[in-house]
Amino acid sequence: MSETHSAEGGASPASASYKTAGVDIEAGDRAVELMKEWVKKAQRPEVLGGLGGFAGLFDASALKNYERPLLASATDGVGTKVDIARQLGVYDSIGHDLVAMVMDDIVVCGAEPLFMTDYICVGKVHPERVAAIVKGIAEGCVLAGCALVGGETAEHPGLLGEDDFDVAGAGTGVVEADRLLGADRIRTGDAVIAMASSGLHSNGYSLVRHVLLNQAGLALDTHIDELGRTLGEELLEPTKIYSLDCLALMRTTEVHAFSHITGGGLAANLARVIPDGLHAIVDRSTWTPAPIFDLVGRTGQVERLELEKTLNMGVGMIAIVPQESTDVALATLADRGVDAWVAGEITDRGEHTTGAALIGDYAS
Repeated sequence: MSETHSAEGGASPASASYKTAGVDIEAGDRAVELMKEWVKKAQRPEVLGGLGGFAGLFDASALKNYERPLLASATDGVGTKVDIARQLGVYDSIGHDLVAMVMDDIVVCGAEPLFMTDYICVGKVHPERVAAIVKGIAEGCVLAGCALVGGETAEHPGLLGEDDFDVAGAGTGVVEADRLLGADRIRTGDAVIAMASSGLHSNGYSLVRHVLLNQAGLALDTHIDELGRTLGEELLEPTKIYSLDCLALMRTTEVHAFSHITGGGLAANLARVIPDGLHAIVDRSTWTPAPIFDLVGRTGQVERLELEKTLNMGVGMIAIVPQESTDVALATLADRGVDAWVAGEITDRGEHTTGAALIGDYAS
């Protein structure tokens, strides 16, 4: 191999380029081409333009039908669950998680999800992998009723390994001002309706990975009898997206508040929507958490309170409704295939301070 030298006699570096620095623009272009068909499926009539612009466009004249439209926004990621996807080489389901984490936060205030953008950071662009992630995000947007109007794929060689990646997203929704849900609507005697989670969702994976993978040394392809499938399949189960279910509930009956059960667990997230002077009492005996929660707790000898403030324990969304709306609410959710039940009530009696408390033992 020939070698060039500088005037001082030392070897000159080879000609540098963005690609030799680790960024492959052509691979990025290929990823965009592969993802286009999926982005087209996640549209709304208010979206203008196509993929490839510098900004996503949404026709705000659609909001003229509102008396006083309030825009709701949220941003989130999926956390260390992405490492499970990386190890298994399964990339499409992680997009469902991202949409759920963003849009189910937005619907809590009663807002209809409108559009979303994503950010995918990778160590090296593998076009098929990036397209698979976007496929999952697009499918999630369809389930949430929103449009995917744009995004960004960033290649960070030297900072991330070639197979490493992370995802984040931001979303926007709209709600009529006089239909805004929240603590000011909640009254004593309201029913607390729980909606079942699809599993761990996208929170607490640092604890789960530490207990099951590091401490117990379980392999992701290990079949766990009590789970009825492999550990990897269980851990990669997509987060349930409740957005359209919550909007349907608002159309069919009166709703005072929602609470998305994410990091912090059921009690802490429910407390965020409880007004001063009132308390939410949730009875653990009204449901049985899925086996994965017991597996984590038992394997890691994790105390129950630690589990409950880290994991959702089988409840992904809470709706707070007047007692007289309970039957209609449960029927609406059942018609939509959502497993839901009355888990408690709002009270101003007893020794509890403002917030939420879990009582009793879980049903066996």
